[in-house]
Amino acid sequence: MPILIGADGFDRAPLDSLTRTAAPDPMVLASALADAAAGIARLDQALAGHPLAQAFLYRARLEAVRRMAAVDGQLIDPWHLAATIEGLRLRMDPYLRIIDRGEILEKARFALTLHHWLVDPDFDQEGEVQRAEAMLAMQPASLPPLIAAAQGFREWIEAGDARPAMRAAMVRFWRKRQLLRLPVPLTGAASLRSEQSWARDDWLPAFLRALAREAADGMDLLYTMERAWFEARRGIAGRRKDSHVAPAVDLLAATPVLSATTLARILGITVKSAIRILDTLVAAEIAVEVTHRSKRRLFGLKGLAPLREVVRPPYRPDPSRGRGRPRQPIEEEEAEVAPPPLPPLTPIERTEFDYTVLEEAMAHLGAVVRQARRALGMAADGGNPVESGGVEAGLERDAIND
Repeated sequence: MPILIGADGFDRAPLDSLTRTAAPDPMVLASALADAAAGIARLDQALAGHPLAQAFLYRARLEAVRRMAAVDGQLIDPWHLAATIEGLRLRMDPYLRIIDRGEILEKARFALTLHHWLVDPDFDQEGEVQRAEAMLAMQPASLPPLIAAAQGFREWIEAGDARPAMRAAMVRFWRKRQLLRLPVPLTGAASLRSEQSWARDDWLPAFLRALAREAADGMDLLYTMERAWFEARRGIAGRRKDSHVAPAVDLLAATPVLSATTLARILGITVKSAIRILDTLVAAEIAVEVTHRSKRRLFGLKGLAPLREVVRPPYRPDPSRGRGRPRQPIEEEEAEVAPPPLPPLTPIERTEFDYTVLEEAMAHLGAVVRQARRALGMAADGGNPVESGGVEAGLERDAIND
């Protein structure tokens, strides 16, 4: 093989030029940093003083834990997660093995455990989160906050520590470094996918791009929520001020799905009254029923609740079919095409309504998540979750009702 003499005076084989890699382009990292910083700034500005900020956080956390669980190998459909929180039995193939059915609930339990880390860590978890915060605080003060977080996250992972603690620490870090005024769950989860290169020059831009995408998704979620909420509130204009219909609309805007039981508990009314309110909203085409069941019915705000395909409908015999006769083919419903994103509301539009009831209700919605998490935890430990209500209790009741 011929030998080449390089400019540095050393002998080099021709194949050496093929194995050498070019120096990383600094503009790749700079561009990713600029995009992430701009996206986070836009989201922070949009959320500042927004009346739906707490409702946004409720939905954004559910989406964040679903995203993180997927990266950690526990993929769960976002509407499966919403239905599980409300105690609804999911649509499952009748031929699934028991172990496969258990896996679906295990994924929901895993996702809600991640939610626990973000929102309400216990004593041991809080210690781990604070240790992760210390890791982030150790980064050089001269580094931009986004680069410091990325570097601290990388060092944490390389040390073999658990991901949930650092993710929760980053949410706090954004606020301490004044990137965000609210605890928006931006964690760059996509940067930990198995196919992502772990080489530093590849991973740092990937982490920043993941943050930018999460911020952009957050903007889309916020504007979709407020437009759907605004149209719903306009649809009930003219009702008396002491009516429970307006608070019901606010709750539907805040939650992916809502049951009459949860609505009744939050508003302090009877379940029968809650069902009547929800049926009124369905008749007015403001809300949609996403389960079509006689028991454990779930509702969502129109345009925000594509849950029909992930919940299990009850079995009802076909009156047109005789004994032994083959089933008649059922025409599948055409999938609804998602409308294009709408522009945000103007400040004048946002000041037209009172948000007091919505703010009071968000604490109750957090309690629903905690109840579902406890029920799934008891089921995993072999306890009796039926007594505590929640997910497994709903599964038990649905089995009886169906």
